[in-house]
Amino acid sequence: MTSKRFKKLPEKTFDLPAESVDKLIPIIKKNCTAKFDESIDLSFQINHKQKKNEINIRTIVNLPGGSGKNVKVAVVCEDAKSNEAKTAGADTVGGDDLIEKIKSGDINFEKLICTPSMMIKLSKLGKVLGPKGLMPNPKLGSVTEDLKTAVHDAKSGQAEIRNDKDGNIGVSIGKKSFTDDKLVKNFNAILDTLDKEKSNNVVKGDLIKSSFITSTMGVSYKLKLGKNI
Repeated sequence: MTSKRFKKLPEKTFDLPAESVDKLIPIIKKNCTAKFDESIDLSFQINHKQKKNEINIRTIVNLPGGSGKNVKVAVVCEDAKSNEAKTAGADTVGGDDLIEKIKSGDINFEKLICTPSMMIKLSKLGKVLGPKGLMPNPKLGSVTEDLKTAVHDAKSGQAEIRNDKDGNIGVSIGKKSFTDDKLVKNFNAILDTLDKEKSNNVVKGDLIKSSFITSTMGVSYKLKLGKNI
């Protein structure tokens, strides 16, 4: 059943021409009528001319304006590096003891970071961590000796960009409460990352077929990217 709040939102926005992000953000914010700080989200569809199953995008982007999320970070490391992780702001730090908790299903975090030597032990928990998207990955900066930087980046505002099997990519650029400038900066950082991934995947033509912007409880608008990706 459609709520009274949703019925008051604009209709047939899919029929409108694509607009630039700076023009759409104020409109999206106006549609944020829920009683919480809604996320401003992007949705991309990989170009149908590309073979979707051959394009594998999975990377991270440090959002210059932050993410607006309080991310719980866990670190699996040797005892000698535990203080470094704690000082950096990790919510949970441990070694073999933490691995055992994870193995039993006790997962009270949203981001997992580990040192290279501990990754050998964590790799055995693929069935536990894999489906939740929590397995540390060197490419994503979550397998590292530099725990200070990894924890700081995860806490300060980091977004993961990955496509699903149908060629869809979904990512947030922040919250309604963010200034327009912060949201635009985050948007541009994501476009720059997609542009790099286009080169890494040796894509012919445009990588992105269509793009939309919406809020958590709002309606979608066609988005003009402003550059060939």
